[in-house]
Amino acid sequence: MNRLQAEQLRVVRSGKEVLTGVSFTVAAGEVFGLLGGNGAGKSTTLATFLGFVPVAAGRVLVNGCDAAADLAGARRAMAYLPEAASLYEHLDARENLRYFLQLAGAPADAPAIDAALDRVSLPVEARSRRLAGYSKGMRQKVAIALAILRDTDILLLDEPTSGLDPMAIDEFHTLVRGLADAGKAILMVTHDVYGACQVADRIGLLHAGRLVDQFAAPAGQRIDTETVHRAFSGQAAAQRAPA
Repeated sequence: MNRLQAEQLRVVRSGKEVLTGVSFTVAAGEVFGLLGGNGAGKSTTLATFLGFVPVAAGRVLVNGCDAAADLAGARRAMAYLPEAASLYEHLDARENLRYFLQLAGAPADAPAIDAALDRVSLPVEARSRRLAGYSKGMRQKVAIALAILRDTDILLLDEPTSGLDPMAIDEFHTLVRGLADAGKAILMVTHDVYGACQVADRIGLLHAGRLVDQFAAPAGQRIDTETVHRAFSGQAAAQRAPA
């Protein structure tokens, strides 16, 4: 089942067309990586699914339903992880999770919270410390734990590994792959070619608001990094070339 679907999306902001005819799907159990450089339109695409940006033409479907017709229902089906998760620094990990789960009207019992923190490998001794002393990787783990606890069908990830060290990136990719294998549909926007190839089942290459290429992993294998890198570099070089 396609959990997410973009159909010929066209978005205009401040008189400039930032998305032009973008179409793709994300199925249950799949990681779709939307890859592109700065200004390609990646975050704008995410924002259309969340209803933060109006669509000039086309539509977005969430679980088969037009998101514009039932925005509240669409948002309930998705968990969103921004590049810099907005968590409360004066609260510890458990307190943050309890607070945001209560806001969402979701269960917030202590065993489930600790089970989610176990799943993201947040050290037990760190869970009672204020987030002001956390690294970015630890904050991302808390944010992912929140997404797990909300138990939505769909995860939207916006540059989720930006600023993480290599070990934290590998841990994050393993976690994301596990969530997809458990049936979640995951849309991850990134400029990291290597990371996208490590975790994604399919990759869409976005350039200047257009989806210019797509790549799929062969059965039992990963997407070839060199192939995607050549395509990504070729688009960047074309953009830099003089008119």
